[in-house]
Amino acid sequence: MSSVAPTNSAIVTDYKARTQGSGALFERARKVLPSGITHDARYLDPYSIHVARAKGPRKWDVDGNEYVDYFGGHGAMLLGHSHPAVVEAVQKQMELGTHFGSSHELEVRWAELICELTPCAEKVRFTSSGTEASHMAIRLARAHTGKDKIVRFVGHFHGWHDNVSAGAGASFDGSTTPGVPQGVTDLSIVMPSDDVAAVVKLIETRDDIAAVMFEPSGASCGQVPLPPGFAQAVRDATAKKGVVMLMDEVITGYRWSSGGAQKALGVTPDLCIQAKIVAGGLPGGAVAGKREILDRIDHASTAAKKIEKIAHPGTYN
Repeated sequence: MSSVAPTNSAIVTDYKARTQGSGALFERARKVLPSGITHDARYLDPYSIHVARAKGPRKWDVDGNEYVDYFGGHGAMLLGHSHPAVVEAVQKQMELGTHFGSSHELEVRWAELICELTPCAEKVRFTSSGTEASHMAIRLARAHTGKDKIVRFVGHFHGWHDNVSAGAGASFDGSTTPGVPQGVTDLSIVMPSDDVAAVVKLIETRDDIAAVMFEPSGASCGQVPLPPGFAQAVRDATAKKGVVMLMDEVITGYRWSSGGAQKALGVTPDLCIQAKIVAGGLPGGAVAGKREILDRIDHASTAAKKIEKIAHPGTYN
């Protein structure tokens, strides 16, 4: 893609005229960043804008153009950009330090709030992103059940790690993607979400499923909604079979209700993953759920049961 690509579109011509500063930055960016971007969603023709500042529901690019921001930082900015309470809290903490390499009272309070608000949350483990939370949740489910297979659904996005690449993005058919071994892809069972009976039958008739993982909004942030009763049917089937129900609340958490989609739907999963809003629009994620599952990361619990603890280091956890 080039910012000088020929076009007959009056809209694109006008866009280029209004965003010359962004165009110049794009030419610099593409020399040092693949495609000139740091997130696939910013790959636009002829180029994406480069933002200078944002406040509330608006942002301004380097050329001074003002936009009403419906994207909201990929859905992370529930309170809008530069909310005074968030700015004040961040500024206050910056003066005290940013990374202690030690435990802190605020992480305890953060976890307590999640447990107070989220129906499934008996314990919480923090991560640096939604993708990391997704990865850890799958590992917890497999360790808890002793099974390997993960049931997922076409178009449901759970991050970019190897375990969830098939069935999302360009691989809606469930095929493997470049760089992901076929053996990893084979551990996923990717199904359409419009046939609840077929999903229930799969859960009931297989004995190798560790978890059923889905976005409660449906694919593409709710653009392809789930059929009525889907979550409850999956909950009933997984509970009977001893399969972990894993709800991806990265999009719906604290957006559908104060307790996320699970509170709004009245359906409590075994585990949920959170990011975006849970970190106040800053980098961060979490896995929350049943104590017995989260205890697979607990030193004392695993030692008492004489089982191997799941390792979970990470500089910014």
